[in-house]
This record gives sequence, structure tokens and C-alpha cells, in this order.
Amino acid sequence: MVKMAGNNSYTIVEYFGGDDGYRCGYCKNDKGNFSHGMWSHTMTVQDYQDLIDRGWRRSGKYVYKPTLKKTCCPQYAIRCHALKFQPSKSHKKVLKKMTKFISKGELPEGQEHGDPMDSVCEGPREPMKVCPSELKCAAGTDVGRDKAESLPATEAQKESTVPPPASSQASQKDPVCVLSDSKAPKPGDGADPSRPPCRKAKDLRKERRLHKEQTRQHEVSLIKPTPTYTNQPKPLEDFFSESLADDASHRLEVRLVRSSPPSTQFKASFDASYQVYKLYQMAIHKDPPDKPSESQFRRFLCDSPLEAEFSPDGPEVGYGSFHQQYWLDGNIVAVGVIDILPTCVSSVYLYYHPDFAALSLGSYSALREIAFTRQLQKQSPKLSFYYLGFYIHSCPKMRYKGQYRPSDLLCPETYTWVPIERCTGLLDNSRYARFNQDPDAGDNRALKDVGRALVLHRRTVMPYVTYSGKRKGASDEKEVQQYASLVGQHCAERILLYRS
Repeated sequence: MVKMAGNNSYTIVEYFGGDDGYRCGYCKNDKGNFSHGMWSHTMTVQDYQDLIDRGWRRSGKYVYKPTLKKTCCPQYAIRCHALKFQPSKSHKKVLKKMTKFISKGELPEGQEHGDPMDSVCEGPREPMKVCPSELKCAAGTDVGRDKAESLPATEAQKESTVPPPASSQASQKDPVCVLSDSKAPKPGDGADPSRPPCRKAKDLRKERRLHKEQTRQHEVSLIKPTPTYTNQPKPLEDFFSESLADDASHRLEVRLVRSSPPSTQFKASFDASYQVYKLYQMAIHKDPPDKPSESQFRRFLCDSPLEAEFSPDGPEVGYGSFHQQYWLDGNIVAVGVIDILPTCVSSVYLYYHPDFAALSLGSYSALREIAFTRQLQKQSPKLSFYYLGFYIHSCPKMRYKGQYRPSDLLCPETYTWVPIERCTGLLDNSRYARFNQDPDAGDNRALKDVGRALVLHRRTVMPYVTYSGKRKGASDEKEVQQYASLVGQHCAERILLYRS
């Protein structure tokens, strides 16, 4: 379990429901896009990890879950097994194109725009229900907890609180090392019972001669041919190192800067990064000049509810939200917005300077982020997946995400990951599909008791059953029931749902 930013750090959300339809950025349907949404004032990385593993996704501080049975273009969560990934022929073509550009300065002719990109989810602006003092107190150590909250733990909670078996430092560093409780004998106590009995020198010499003779007689059969690696697939990382020659025409540098809370490097490069975003939105998404405003840029791609968190067994850079900036000859040409979470790197958005569209920067940045995930996994073994956001099978131009193999799609009913090869055939026949074909499989984190859902009311954390007993006026149980069923029992018992 990841250690939270503070001992009593909570995720605090306001739920919006999902009855209204909005314009779809993929098929352009004016009111065909349906999703449930909530505003997250603050969120721990573990809570967000659990939410995206239930089909949620963030755009700025707005966290939404597409209503797959109702929306015009169903969006299924997709992840790539970064450690097992091998670039395809088309991926290698993109990598070689970039290498050629950096080394020789040759920009491909034509105006190909590479992969189609995700559209920004137009979530609502920040609601003003929650008083800042309530946020501060709920995020800190002085938050109150209602006495009636002390309910017996569920079976799922009991299981999750069992500590892992302790392992020695020696066994972690050296898998061959085996610790034993047996003690070495003292001088004069006789032979060490843990070691084999002594043998005569004459017998040892005889055995060595015999072994030498056998080796000489069977020399040909014993010598194994030196393995050749000509047929071994080239590691992804090697493609990036090829473009680092001293005499290269261009210099490409990738910098990771924390965007929330904003680091010094992020602040220093903010204006340059925003200008690239503005050009990208106008050229690629055909936005009018006044739409990609600085406030919109901050709201969707800079603001994040995720707390900056660090863990002894986590990556050195920590968890949270970052911008991965691509600097070409001292200028920003592309930016990948990413979240680093306990088990994955999650891609949020990518924007680039339209003058370099021919370099297929959408594909190139995804390959870079897969390599980055592999790098982080060496520091944090659990962090082994690369999440590409949503896969949209009903929109042919958005199927490119399925080319990063091996990859899985999230089953919308059981919330288990299923290899994409077993899913695409189902989606050919129907826009909505259950991927897990086991009829007995269900959601193991399904809501069982809405009364256990935590709420934040008047600066006090309490279970919903306590709050509903105090509440005056119309019941809000239907809304809370819907929210809790979408986030699941585990998250409902950890996340604070704001109640006025």
C-alpha cells in the first residue's frame, strides 16, 4: 500500500450524477456523450488507481466514468503490459523516422498528423459548495470523526489489512542467499554437520583426472555453439539511444516536471508549454483562437487533484501528476501529461507543435512513455503497466491504441482485465460488450452496504448511515447509492463524499 501524503489524507469529492448528454468529441454528436462525473478537490494516488481500474478517468480535477450502455461512443479503459511490449513494424518506422530527423535533420515530407488524439473532456467548472476551511481540515489531522462511525470491518477490509510476510534485506538483494538458524560449530566440537564429510586427497585427484579425460573425449559434443542474437528483437530502449550521437543535427531532451503542485521547472516553462498547446488545439482540433485560453489549459492539463506522494518502495520521482516535456534544440515541441500511480503510468493527454506533425509525435511519445514505465518499474516492481486512457472501437480512427501489444481492455461488468484479442470480435458485433465470458464472474468490489460510505458533513467524517439519520428534508439516498455503486465498496469506505 502506498503511504499517503499525510497520515490522515483523504480524497474529497462532490458527485454530479450523469443524466445529461453532452457533445461527443469523437463522432460530434451534440448530445450523445453520457458519463457520470464528480469533482475531486483532493485525491490520493491509491484512490485514483482504484478508480481508473473501475473505468474512471480524470480531466483536470473532474473525474468521470462513461455510461457505456448509453453513450454514443463507448470508451473502454485500456492498458499495455509495458515489460512485455515489443514495437510493431509501424512503431519501428516512427522511431526510425525520429532518429533520422535528429541525426540528419531530415523532416519527412507531407502533412501526416500521426495518430488521432484524444479530445479534452469538457467537465464543469469547480463547484463552490465546499468551504476552503473544510478542505484544509479534512485533509489534515484535525478532522473530526463521528463516534457512530465505529462499525465492524467488512471481510474485504480485514483481508486488505493483513500485513505482508516480512522478508529479510539479504533475501531481497540476493535471491540465492538463504538464511539459516543453524550455528557454526565451535573449535574442538567436531565436524560441521551442515557440510558434507571430508574426502581423501587421493580420491579427489582421481576424480579430477577422470573428469578431465571425459571432457577431452567428448569435447565436440560438450562445446555449445555461441548463441547469436541476430534474430532477437531489438529492445525499445535501443531505438532512443541511437539518436544520441555527438554529431547529430538536432538535440532532443526529455524532461519530467511535476505539474501539481507546480515545481520550479514547471513554472519557468509554463508560458512556452501553453503556447505549444494553443497552436496544437487550433491546428489539430480546429479550435477557434479564443477557446484554448490559459485558464482552460490550467484547468484541464495543469490542475490535478492528486497529492504528491512518496513511498520507500516507490519510484524516486514520487507519485502524482507530471508533464513530460520534449525539448528540441532548446525549445518545447511536445508535452505528454501523465500520472504516476502505484501500479502504472497513466497517459492523460499529448499536445505538440503542429510544425512537427509529420514526426508522428503521438506514437513517439507513447513509446517513450512505455520505456519510461519500464524504467520506473526497476525502482518500483509493482509499477508495470502503461494506461493509454480509453479505447474506442466504434470510432475506427481511435483504434490505434490497440496496437500497443500486449494490452487488455477493462470488462465493464466484472472490472477484470481481458486481453484485447478476446474483446475486439465482441465489439465488432456490438458497441457495448461484456468481455469476461465467465457467466458466474461478478464485481468483487460491488457495493454491499451504502451505509458504510463515508461522507464529509460540517467538517466531520461519518458513515452515511449516521449522516442520513441526522439529515433533514428530502432523502439523498438514491444519489449516494448511485455514486457508491460506481466507485465500489472499497472506495466508498475511503473517499469522502461532500454533503452540505
